[in-house]
Amino acid sequence: MTDPTAATAATAASDRLTEALLATAEDIAALLRARPDAAARIPGATWSVGEAAAHLALANRLMAELAAGLERPYGDGTPGSLAAANAESLEAYPERDPVVLADEIVRHTAAFVAAAAGRAAEEPVLTPLGPMDLGTLASYLLTHMLGHGYDLARAVGRPHMIDRERVELSLPFLLTAMGRVVDPGAAAGRRGRYALGLRGGRRFGVVIEDGAATVLPQPPERADCTIVAEHVTFFLIALGRCTPWRAVARGGILAWGRRPWMAFGFPTHFKAP
Repeated sequence: MTDPTAATAATAASDRLTEALLATAEDIAALLRARPDAAARIPGATWSVGEAAAHLALANRLMAELAAGLERPYGDGTPGSLAAANAESLEAYPERDPVVLADEIVRHTAAFVAAAAGRAAEEPVLTPLGPMDLGTLASYLLTHMLGHGYDLARAVGRPHMIDRERVELSLPFLLTAMGRVVDPGAAAGRRGRYALGLRGGRRFGVVIEDGAATVLPQPPERADCTIVAEHVTFFLIALGRCTPWRAVARGGILAWGRRPWMAFGFPTHFKAP
């Protein structure tokens, strides 16, 4: 028998995610409709503003097609294959006009929302990072837009659109992806039990053992290291946009436990695609 309270909570969460997707797309579009220099470089990246915007338009179209039930192979889930697929798709799509791409990003996000509305959140889909359910794919789309939206905001000198609410909505994807983006070389021979959490928010666990990571719904017993981060800081570290040293210096992370120094090495076990 379905729990009506749980069903209501799930519907509310889905509605919040839909609102966040559409709002984030519009936030990114606002940056691009201000007509920034498409050739300007993204700080710390190889892409230009135009290339990053084109990638978002292409990725949002791909996600919308997946939400509609279409099969769209895109790499094999490894960071290298995804980078190659990104490069290939950008080469085949020469559009770099920020205003045109702003409209494309919004249009494909709306198409995703419309397609997802006709299917159950539990339905399985095959994504660039492997199988997941449709609800997690929506979280994936939000995470992807927030990451590249942050890059674009930095490139044009405008405030980013990441906030506490949107980070919480990105968690279903981030926790699903964590075990799939382990860097085998960096994690080889390492062992550690981590209790992770957002400041004033959700707590969970990660166990690193011999090149693999297992995500736990609750912190493990006798964790070696407990790490609690402010929401935006957690998100930026997860996507490789911020280092733990920088976050600690700014007060964005607290770490304690039997081996608190393990907090600094934790992000190095993963390689964001």
